[in-house]
Amino acid sequence: MMFWFFPLGILGVLLMIAMIIGGAAVYFIPTFIALARRQRNLLSIFLLNLCLGWSVVGWVIALVWAVKVD
Repeated sequence: MMFWFFPLGILGVLLMIAMIIGGAAVYFIPTFIALARRQRNLLSIFLLNLCLGWSVVGWVIALVWAVKVD
């Protein structure tokens, strides 16, 4: 019983991994937008998103900065 702490066994582990990847994708939406728009401040937006994205205010600032026209 390797996965005794997951109610659904290996399916629970796969579900947890999918949730972590999905959460990370949502967390880094501002960075992905800045990358797609080829923002000149991509590194700064990424660092702001990485360090302050956990707060709603930091995430919104990164998002606004990512969609801002240079």
